[in-house]
Amino acid sequence: MKRSTIFSFTLLLAAYLAVPLALGGNQYVMSMVVAALIIGGVALSWALLGNLGGMVSFGHAAFFGVGAYVSALLSVKLGLPVFAAMLLGGAGAAVAAIIMLPVLRLRGPYFALAILAYAHIFRILATEWSSVTGGAGGVNNIPTLPTVFGFDLASKTGAYLVVLTLVVACAFAYSRIRSSHYGIALRAMHDSEDATRVVGVNSTLLKGMMLLVSAFMAGLFGAFNAHYINFLEPDYAFNSLWVTLPIVAAIFGGYRTILGPVLGAVVVYLVDQLIFKSLIPTGHQLVLGVLLVAMIVFSPNGLLPLLRKLFKGKEKAKAEGEKHA
Repeated sequence: MKRSTIFSFTLLLAAYLAVPLALGGNQYVMSMVVAALIIGGVALSWALLGNLGGMVSFGHAAFFGVGAYVSALLSVKLGLPVFAAMLLGGAGAAVAAIIMLPVLRLRGPYFALAILAYAHIFRILATEWSSVTGGAGGVNNIPTLPTVFGFDLASKTGAYLVVLTLVVACAFAYSRIRSSHYGIALRAMHDSEDATRVVGVNSTLLKGMMLLVSAFMAGLFGAFNAHYINFLEPDYAFNSLWVTLPIVAAIFGGYRTILGPVLGAVVVYLVDQLIFKSLIPTGHQLVLGVLLVAMIVFSPNGLLPLLRKLFKGKEKAKAEGEKHA
């Protein structure tokens, strides 16, 4: 087996077994880890759109909020099982992305601002359509995650295992897309979209597909979050934090890698909530800005590429030492 495969398997095993065993008794820390993975999942969806689709989005809160509302309403009003409602929540976010397809004609900041405008439209719709969404009062008593084979998935440990599985599934899908011929075409579009069109690549179709996949992923995590906290209201579901935190996490961890956005979310959110917030209760997020600037200056590719570089440097030094011994 390749060393990278062994490392990935070991990391996955530690995530599923070691983390619950080490932190399962601390409900507060486990809730922080769950929140970090939710942000990591949205960051992963944002990075997929930016890395493969070549589109910077400021409106992923729209997908997150639509997925949350669709799943919550289907489970509350129609009695759908939670996991089925979550999948349909992701599908609902993809449908919302279909409405946004016309903005694919825009590029750069114009696309980013257009997607941001859609996020505000959906927030207003959720607020004003009170007969369906509950309006500003929100949706109460959203069904919690179910109990499976006697294990309560609504517990902090259960929720951690569910959201971790969602992150792993989305990361696997991301890797398969990136390694496919669609991924090769998408990466070629970064150098010259016009040149790829000349050789027969339908760039608009591929970018549209990435928007739908990214929206589904973000909506899925929004749906999970709705059932995790059991309450939903427009200002929370479509909050700008569901855009800013994932972007910071993705850039900090390395948005051109698959695991970088997730690693960035875990590090940024946990360090902020468990360390900086206790030291600087007011304005603690300013420290995150300083860390992000420092990361961009010293390692523009992010934290994960930096760790890989340091690890390879130590291996190389060790090999040279053994050679001269």
